[in-house]
Amino acid sequence: MRAEIVSVGDELLKGQRVNTNAAFMSRALGGIGVPVDRVVACRDLEEEMMAVFAESLGRADLVLVTGGLGPTRDDRTRGAVQQLLGRGLERSEEAYANLVARMKQRGLEVSDSLRDQAMVIEGAHVIANTKGSAAGMIIGCGERFQNHYLVLMPGVPSEMIAMMELTVIPWFAALSRSVIRHTPVKTLGIGESTLAGMIADIEDGLPEGTTLAYLPHAAGVSLMISTIGHEREAVEGDNRSVVDAIAGRAGKYIYATSEVSLEATIGAQLLAGGLTVAVAESCTGGLVASRLTDVPGSSAWFLQGFVVYSNQAKERSLGVPGETIERFGAVSEEVARAMAAGCLEESGADFALSTTGIAGPAGGSPEKPVGMLCLAIARKNSGILLSRTLYMQGDRELNKLRFSEAVLGELWECLRQG
Repeated sequence: MRAEIVSVGDELLKGQRVNTNAAFMSRALGGIGVPVDRVVACRDLEEEMMAVFAESLGRADLVLVTGGLGPTRDDRTRGAVQQLLGRGLERSEEAYANLVARMKQRGLEVSDSLRDQAMVIEGAHVIANTKGSAAGMIIGCGERFQNHYLVLMPGVPSEMIAMMELTVIPWFAALSRSVIRHTPVKTLGIGESTLAGMIADIEDGLPEGTTLAYLPHAAGVSLMISTIGHEREAVEGDNRSVVDAIAGRAGKYIYATSEVSLEATIGAQLLAGGLTVAVAESCTGGLVASRLTDVPGSSAWFLQGFVVYSNQAKERSLGVPGETIERFGAVSEEVARAMAAGCLEESGADFALSTTGIAGPAGGSPEKPVGMLCLAIARKNSGILLSRTLYMQGDRELNKLRFSEAVLGELWECLRQG
């Protein structure tokens, strides 16, 4: 079984919304062995929708559509499907009861426009909307489209997700005869081309049904190893053999082979060692602390953070000597080391991280350009473990992200080496 996704809405094509729905649906379908071959966005025009739906149904066993099911004039998905399949509408009593109950909870009457939300394509299996008003539908499209399926869902992410989890995934899991295994390989400290050269022979000898994708991102590169087949044991074995081979070749750069973040990996390392961390940030403005505290349970190992943006704050909060700032400049390894030392003393943590740099777009010079980062790590009873000066390229937001990734990467390496 193969799938395609059609996302309806002018706002997607104008860049006013990011299509997170397609990403969620692709992951969910992969979990039941249904690969997604194509994702398309189209305008709120019935003629265009009909053409796109027909094209996708001509190829894919399953076409999932989100958007255009609401009560306003630009919600035209249902009308487009009516014309394409030549079917009428019928009222779903289940959907209507849901509408009445939702309006009653709010002390409102069901308006004519809302009542229309209970009208579904003839012969459709109704997908209950537990988060909103518009009913979803699973539609068998008949011999014209090789008995392929069309699934209609609202574009509101919470409504779509509930429909996928409660109805769509269980429905099509029973029809899928394939198994898919995706394993991410997340790396630090190595570029895409270097990594590709290191594992070229592994990539050349991939088992049948296995693919390897490079996923470069703002702060580095990850790999995705995907295997599809009919026998779960064989699929998982082939997938694991490739992951193990890559780990054997590039293991020192790999921090995870699962959907876990760098900060969560660090948190697990700290927790396992009964260790704590604190941070002192200038150029990252609290981003390092934010990322670490995004991890559930981080209070067990994250103590506190200092955002010391001005020179006065560095001196007052962390005891950075004014003469050090004056002599070397606020963006220097000397100041980064003093910040880490002060953070360690003030917090009582086992590790202290510090960042000072120039995120841009202004503030740089030939000697200290935009994108320059100075970082340091200190450890209790050991003093300064390391300091680094690194150079990034990007806008302000991207530089801050890369700065945070760099200092967290250094901490991960320190913890990995014990």
